[in-house]
Amino acid sequence: MTQHQVHIIGGGLAGSEAAWQLAQAGVRVRLSEMRGASSDAGDMTAAHQTDGLAELVCSNSFRSDDADKNAVGLLHQEMRSLGSLVMGQAGIAKVPAGSALAVDREIFSGGVTRALAEHPNVEIVRERIDTLPSDGMTIVATGPLTAPALAASIGETAGMDHLAFFDAIAPVVYFDSIDMDKCWMANRWDKIGPGGGEGKDYINCPMNKEQYQAFIQGLLDGEKTEFKQWETNTPYFEGCMPIEVMASRGPETLRHGPMKPMGLDDPRTGRWPNAVVQLRQDNASGTLWNMVGFQTKLKHGAQIELFRTIPGLENAEFARLGGLHRNTFIQSPKLLDPTLRLKNAPHIRFAGQVTGCEGYVESSAVGLLAGRFALAELRGETLTSPPADTALGALLGHIIGNVATADYQPMNVNFGLFPPIEDVKKKQRKEAYTSRARSSLTQWMKDMGMAGLETA
Repeated sequence: MTQHQVHIIGGGLAGSEAAWQLAQAGVRVRLSEMRGASSDAGDMTAAHQTDGLAELVCSNSFRSDDADKNAVGLLHQEMRSLGSLVMGQAGIAKVPAGSALAVDREIFSGGVTRALAEHPNVEIVRERIDTLPSDGMTIVATGPLTAPALAASIGETAGMDHLAFFDAIAPVVYFDSIDMDKCWMANRWDKIGPGGGEGKDYINCPMNKEQYQAFIQGLLDGEKTEFKQWETNTPYFEGCMPIEVMASRGPETLRHGPMKPMGLDDPRTGRWPNAVVQLRQDNASGTLWNMVGFQTKLKHGAQIELFRTIPGLENAEFARLGGLHRNTFIQSPKLLDPTLRLKNAPHIRFAGQVTGCEGYVESSAVGLLAGRFALAELRGETLTSPPADTALGALLGHIIGNVATADYQPMNVNFGLFPPIEDVKKKQRKEAYTSRARSSLTQWMKDMGMAGLETA
């Protein structure tokens, strides 16, 4: 293409989704991604390992796929209704994970990359963008790992200092190095996922009380990553807390978090262990499994030594060890208008985690919305925000709502963001939220004339 109508900066989940939404509607898109560029024009981030679009750098899970009782599962459903590329490719790359939607990372990223590379309305350019464009419709979707030069330009244009927090990465283990004589396969409460199966999607490594206590002490004593001086006061995001930080909050914290044994009967004893470490399939062939909830800032040597004390992982070989990276986001409620445009530079929209949403699905959803808002603007139309009682609308409301900027923190989609429902019993409330949301989204799409824009 010799000319583009929208410039998207960042080829992660949000940028890829925004590009797809626009391209499918006939808009010419230039998608700039610094990974894969020549050495003097591009960079690899501290967390990425490939130059593939929409690479998943932390977990391989899109979390719950239950659209009846879970807010993120409802968000999955809403995105599918709007022809989401991310949800479509996630379905193709799906691996067993109980009621969750987890994917093979390589198949997923490869599918997204091919879909956009082969699209006649998308031009993928491997280049690093160091400053915000002064004109032309632009969507900034550089994510939480925005390069320093562009982050500085964003701060300068926005007229404020940007905020930051730490996010941590969980280790990945080779399946053939796990001692299955000490572990067993099961889902919590033997729950069957929406795709069926036997309810045995997770590897469970049991710990008795003495083993658990020794493990907690090892977390507290293990050598940690040293922070640079300018990083020392950066807060963690509660939804992705390093396990050693959780352990420091009390010896029982992990037993009621990622190591909880509830609903997991050890077939050798018929009882729940004192604690359990779970591993979830990470790729389609089942050769790689990630340690669920085990994001950490322990140094690599300390990780190997400690994690090999877990029953079943004594000889574990790691395809990837845990790590830590610094995330960046803007004070969106202060800076962005209802269509995600920068108030003092309305030719620029923001999308994805840089806006202050948290999670793969949420990032993709905001990219979808940014693409749809940009499309409406190009057509001279008005696209009202999704209703506040939908998952999309609730998430957008968090980003551009009236939250005090001093308290603004990244947030996953959850029913606490939805308008409350009165006169409904607590046990029926989740289904009431999702039922109301489906009706509202259907009516909104009809009112906005979106039937002709379906891209599924």
